[in-house]
Amino acid sequence: MGVVLSLEEGKRANPTIGRLLDLTASDMARVNELILSRAGSDVEMIPEIANHLISSGGKRLRPMVTLAAAQMFGYAGEGHVKLATSVEFMHTATLLHDDVVDESGMRRGRKTARMIWGNQASVLVGDFLLGQAFRMMVDVGSLDALDVLSTAASVIAEGEVMQLAAAQNLETTEDEYLAVIKAKTAALFSAAAEVGPIIAGAPRADRAALRSYGTNLGLAFQLVDDALDYGGDSRDLGKNVGDDFREGKVTLPVILSYRRGTAQERAFWKRAIEEHENGDAELEHALGLMARCSAIGDTIGRARHFGEIARDALAPLQPTPQKSALLEVIDFCISRVS
Repeated sequence: MGVVLSLEEGKRANPTIGRLLDLTASDMARVNELILSRAGSDVEMIPEIANHLISSGGKRLRPMVTLAAAQMFGYAGEGHVKLATSVEFMHTATLLHDDVVDESGMRRGRKTARMIWGNQASVLVGDFLLGQAFRMMVDVGSLDALDVLSTAASVIAEGEVMQLAAAQNLETTEDEYLAVIKAKTAALFSAAAEVGPIIAGAPRADRAALRSYGTNLGLAFQLVDDALDYGGDSRDLGKNVGDDFREGKVTLPVILSYRRGTAQERAFWKRAIEEHENGDAELEHALGLMARCSAIGDTIGRARHFGEIARDALAPLQPTPQKSALLEVIDFCISRVS
């Protein structure tokens, strides 16, 4: 495991999501049962592929955020379990589609579904899971929750297309990149957080607070992933370290290194990203360039910045165990960097 960075004064030295796990344990047991039930099908390949990814060890952070956010406002019904399961199915579908688009071979230390069953099956099973997610949203009967999650699904798809347009384009600006990850990653965190107060009937101000929390948590989460790709642990990252570099992805560490580099260094980045000269020796050289211009440290700094915005979003809310747990999630996400 990577060494945990020391955080600012007043924060826990070793952040965990233990409180979130405890608070949502009972509801998550029901979510897990519903996941297995709704991933079932008479078409044999569908549960095989779905279970391959569902059982691969992810923390299921997004559905836990949904459950905690509903609990925070005193929700006592059943709908939050279905909405949390919908969120997890949307996330799983996105991973299946991402691995096809990115031509990824490994995820969380295992072969991706596309490597075992092929691209077509992976895409179609992702579509099946999205369909099941929307069926559960309809079952809940909240038009507001349906609106938020369906909008997120559309925004995520837009983010994927935006990422394709920015792929291997070293002229991508930091603002353009942040717009991509806001759509591709933060939109689902935002929706996962907002549907909790929606189903609990909380005021609009509370909905807005959770929406802002989720958006900025998602931005921080993705930026930490970007940093981890250049020196993290594959168990933390959910894929092989260096995959972004080998796939020619233009992430924030690359953007900062390219813009801050000399003409010779920018020529290296063009060869590595645009012409796919990206073997192990090139990766080592890239790490050296990133260290020289503080690209990784500044990426982590951006992540901390968005984490503080997420923290401030919850500040006006009444203190509850769920609020404390959601604040701990911020520190946990950022502490993954080594």
